[in-house]
Amino acid sequence: MNKNLKKLTLALGILTLSTGLVACGSDKGSAQSGKLDTTGIVQSIKDMKLPEIKDDYTVKLGYYNCDHMTAACIGKDAGIYEALGLKVEVTGNGKVPQAMSAGQMDAGYISFQNVTRGINKGTPITIGANNHEGGSYYLIVSNDVNEPKDLVGQKLGVGTEPEKSWAWRQMAKDMNIPVEGKNYEGINFDSDKSAYIALKTGEIKGYTACDPWGSMAEYEKTGKIMNVFDSVDGEKTICCVFALNTNFVKDHPEVAERLMLAHTKSIEYLYSNPYKAAKIFAENYSVPEEVALMTVYKKTVEEGRTITWDINDAAIDKRLTENISHGDYEEVDKNQLVQTDLLDKCGKDDFNTFIKEKIDPVFPTGMSYDEWLKKAKEIAGE
Repeated sequence: MNKNLKKLTLALGILTLSTGLVACGSDKGSAQSGKLDTTGIVQSIKDMKLPEIKDDYTVKLGYYNCDHMTAACIGKDAGIYEALGLKVEVTGNGKVPQAMSAGQMDAGYISFQNVTRGINKGTPITIGANNHEGGSYYLIVSNDVNEPKDLVGQKLGVGTEPEKSWAWRQMAKDMNIPVEGKNYEGINFDSDKSAYIALKTGEIKGYTACDPWGSMAEYEKTGKIMNVFDSVDGEKTICCVFALNTNFVKDHPEVAERLMLAHTKSIEYLYSNPYKAAKIFAENYSVPEEVALMTVYKKTVEEGRTITWDINDAAIDKRLTENISHGDYEEVDKNQLVQTDLLDKCGKDDFNTFIKEKIDPVFPTGMSYDEWLKKAKEIAGE
């Protein structure tokens, strides 16, 4: 084992001991910041006076260690699943697509690309609702990198074949640097967290990741965000989705429909109670609360209303065209890919109306971080 690898292994061990594992379903239990809250979104659910679910099934729900998928943790720790009469076992790890493919998971917050590939392999999976329309995927670099061209020839956490990543393709194009991996020393990491540690210890000069690992670099002054992937040629697309196992939907329709409503209410909570949502995020992702606050601000204000349950057909078509043209996966039946029956009938609010009436007057886009934080604390009674 060379010296550099020893340093990285030691750093990984230290951070693991100090921060613990990231998972909503861990033995630590629910984040007390949101549990038992009976105001706002949770109270609105109670006011709906929904009938009791007759099916006693426990849903297995998964999510990645990525801020785009915070709704899973919020659903549990803010008491939304409980308020909706759901029994949900929530697990946070990077094996969600594999678990859904094996029929071991009923629902999950996963990437659009994983759903398309799953369908092409015969996995009983579909997109039930949107979750994140794009943005908040970053190129984070060390502080001594001044220009994009400085990255050429450097060790980067972009994988050994970055040209197969649609995010990297657009980033490289925007920065006018080569796309092909042969121009860099690309490294595959098992998680964004590992890539962050490698940057922190000087093993690499940059990496691509979603938050909190962009905000963490800014918070600890380890590095800086050089580029944000938020669109393809200026047009919004679709990033992460709320996916459902179609066998689960068929066998437990009542539970599946209520789970879909929970997805929308968890997103409403993120926008309406950002301070408490950030506390939940910090607890489950094992990051400082300030990093969690920065992350929630980026998702819901600075970069727009990027977290949404609304399905955008044009955005889906845009992504399919881009990905298939680069050979990321084969063509997929769109009717099989997206099935919004549950979303349409679950009793959700209209997303645009919710934002216009409930969020815009309080947290308008363009609001500074300091103004947003002050208002968020005020609403939370802090």
